[in-house]
Amino acid sequence: MSNFIIQVNGAANTGSASYTAYRFTKASLEQGHQISLVFFYQDGVLNTSSFNSPASDEFDLTKAWIELNHQYQIKLVNCVSASLRRGVISKMEADECQAKHWNMQSPFEMGGLGELVTGIERADRLVSF
Repeated sequence: MSNFIIQVNGAANTGSASYTAYRFTKASLEQGHQISLVFFYQDGVLNTSSFNSPASDEFDLTKAWIELNHQYQIKLVNCVSASLRRGVISKMEADECQAKHWNMQSPFEMGGLGELVTGIERADRLVSF
């Protein structure tokens, strides 16, 4: 079986990149492949905002990623630079900036491109959406 890193570049509510990344990740895990990291980059970081609130008849990608993490314990990492540029902030960054609110919660975590590069060195493939 293969070890993949998934890079998500598209927002949950625009286009199909994020949904396709989720479906690929889920199918890969169900087939026994390993996903060592899902890295949210560029507009992909918008998938991790707890303020996402799709209509009741729409698929909730943020919730789906969280459920996938709970089921398979995959690591869900936001690019910290891309996140801060797009207003996605964790509690730790909120504390550092003395902000009163944050919109990224566990199991999502902040990380840098270095974490992605290190993961790529260990994985069989990087699959980017």
